Amino acid sequence: MEIYQLPAFRDNYIFLLYDRTTQTAAVVDPGEAKPVLQKLQELDATLVAIFNTHHHPDHVGGNRQLRSRFPDVVVYGSAVDHQRSRIPGQQVSLTDGDQVEFANYAAEVMFVPGHTLGHIAYYFPPQAGETAGDLFSGDVIFSAGCGRLFEGTPQQAVDSLTRFRNLPDATRVWCAHEYTLTNLKFARSVEPDNAALQAYAQRAQQQRSQNRPTVPTTIGLEKQVNPFLRWDLPHFQQQFKGSSNAMIFAQLRRLKEQS
Repeated sequence: MEIYQLPAFRDNYIFLLYDRTTQTAAVVDPGEAKPVLQKLQELDATLVAIFNTHHHPDHVGGNRQLRSRFPDVVVYGSAVDHQRSRIPGQQVSLTDGDQVEFANYAAEVMFVPGHTLGHIAYYFPPQAGETAGDLFSGDVIFSAGCGRLFEGTPQQAVDSLTRFRNLPDATRVWCAHEYTLTNLKFARSVEPDNAALQAYAQRAQQQRSQNRPTVPTTIGLEKQVNPFLRWDLPHFQQQFKGSSNAMIFAQLRRLKEQS
């Protein structure tokens, strides 16, 4: 499976999954249709699936135009969003543990509320001979950060991020926004002595100065640098004494929004 990362809007990423054997494609979170249609034309590929992680317009805004161009495409999203008619053109409702297929590839659906109440992610485990799987995480996690809690609770966010943290370290994380430098500024403010974080900040700055993306990241890297996967470390527990994991997370999130 080939993965193409398509920039959209100011800082979004749309992900096009392509199977060369069948010349078919699937797209994750098409906030707008134009870059997707351009890439499909370049590849001479037929779009067969739209995998939405959640209902925000910058993730679903291209659905209708893509369906008008490819009327047989199947639109997937969470059952929660389907019940509320939040995803344009949605046909298939997904819940935790469901499986979706594209060409010869299958992904596990993970129900990961917090950013929104109906948020899901798609995890493609490594196939035979591969060393890493691919997680399409929407806005639940970013490199060195996480999404705002627009609808969910801190406890939901902790539970969702814990599920990501438990994936293999080599897992590639295809998060939907290029927020890394801003996130790193905050992360360094709460963990100034984290050597891995300092090294990553230098590397990320160089990547962005060359207009290269910092996405995908990996679960292993995020466990070293992302404070929102590190709430249960002793220095955070000491800083926020007497707090549960969810309360520590909530205080970190509040500090991030004030920074």
